[in-house]
Amino acid sequence: MMKVLVSDKMDEAGIEIFKNQEGIDVDVNTGLSPEALRDIIGSYDALAIRSATKVDKALMDAAVNLKVIARAGIGLDNVDIDEATRKGVAVMNTPGGNTVTTAEHAIAMMMSLTRNIPRATASMKAGKWEKKLLQGREIFNKVLGVVGFGNIGSIVANLGKGLRMRVIVYDPNISKEHIEKQGFEYVDLDTLYHTADYITIHVPKMEATIDLLDAEAFEKMKQGVYVINCARGGIVNETALHEAIVSGKVAGAALDVFSTEPPEDLPLLGLDQVVATPHLGASTKEAQTNVAVAAANQIIAYLLFDTVINAVNVPSVTGEVLRQLKPFLYLAEKMGKMQAQLISGGIKEVQIEYIGKFPDLDLKPVTIAAIKGLLNQFLPYEVNSVNAISLANEKGIKISESTAQDSGNFINLIRITVVTDTGTDVVAGTIFGKDTARIVRINKFRLEVIPEGHLGLIHNVDKPGSIGSIGNTLGKHAINISRMMVGREEDGQRNIIFLKTDTPVPADVIEEIESLPLVVSMKTFEL
Repeated sequence: MMKVLVSDKMDEAGIEIFKNQEGIDVDVNTGLSPEALRDIIGSYDALAIRSATKVDKALMDAAVNLKVIARAGIGLDNVDIDEATRKGVAVMNTPGGNTVTTAEHAIAMMMSLTRNIPRATASMKAGKWEKKLLQGREIFNKVLGVVGFGNIGSIVANLGKGLRMRVIVYDPNISKEHIEKQGFEYVDLDTLYHTADYITIHVPKMEATIDLLDAEAFEKMKQGVYVINCARGGIVNETALHEAIVSGKVAGAALDVFSTEPPEDLPLLGLDQVVATPHLGASTKEAQTNVAVAAANQIIAYLLFDTVINAVNVPSVTGEVLRQLKPFLYLAEKMGKMQAQLISGGIKEVQIEYIGKFPDLDLKPVTIAAIKGLLNQFLPYEVNSVNAISLANEKGIKISESTAQDSGNFINLIRITVVTDTGTDVVAGTIFGKDTARIVRINKFRLEVIPEGHLGLIHNVDKPGSIGSIGNTLGKHAINISRMMVGREEDGQRNIIFLKTDTPVPADVIEEIESLPLVVSMKTFEL
């Protein structure tokens, strides 16, 4: 039974999905102090959160059984993703559940700011009629600058286009061709600052975007620009924005997010030119239901079916994709395990080549499976699909991937080359038919091996009697050979015998076999 903890308030629709799922035991325990949460987290396999729970290193250290964290929403600045990755915990969000809601809120904020709706409402309720003082302006034909063309930013751009605005877009991670294909004008950031009448922010909060809109950025903007931030607090420098509004450079700002939430003694909130809401971008009934349902389904898919959806620290592999990649994932992990038992010395580099025909899919999960199989043999703690690449990077292991078309006699071939400080080893494998994994090369030897069970690799002189002496020795120790494969070195000087035995071959028997006149060496593998 997998245990799930819901530590923040979540729509009941998501809770019901957990309750109705066989194999899942859910506890809802919200409002816990950090200390109380640390005391109980160790018994849970999954954690469902929103923005209140802070998942820091201390919590991760206590979460000894945790496998997945799912955020019912988009932002993950309350989660130490690097620490979760090191611990092998998948971190997921639900980017599709509240995109429309947040985009609509940005447009609503822009309209409220432009037409002074909040100030006019307050004025009317105070018994005033300040029609001339609260005159607004049209957005028709104005320039809307959209910073970030992701799920939300692209919807905002379309809504702006529907309002007959000229929409310009900046996003360094999306190609100019894609943005122009969607019907928008791609510009660099300085051009956006110089040109836009309205600037709306739709980028994630990370090191590169903190204080993205600072004093220097405001200096580059048009006189009388409006700024809208419904993304994350801290992307707009609040001190610099205050100064820009007071100076008249910025005509007004609409803010749904703040550096500290709730904000304390924030001068911006004392300005008439600022419209503010308490982080309401995703706060609609529809959005909260959507993200709760999505988070619940993602946790269940991961815990029960090994399906990864919307993870930020591991490639997403959904049902159909997983079905197509599964034979390659299995083969790559077995090859990684074999390499780990074949090599000697410290690993410097891993080269993974995909040769021939593969599914028209992202093969990153296959690379991760190979690295997982390799590192699991060396490290005292679990290496999984989440932390494999991170751990390799920490150890200074260079990982390279390449593709080629000519796979010789095979439809597809995976070749893994491991470079250590003492030498280089190569293992190649393929899939026969739909899902039959075979290892077909170990260094210079060509062979065909099923990668499972107790295996022995014997180098011997290619002369009569060598195989018989090996069989006799194993038989003397009651070790049954269930499968044998013989290959020949490319230069023809030595044979390689690959054995599968019903039981492991003990070290003293290996030593005895290596003492035989025609045997050069023996190495065993556990796959």
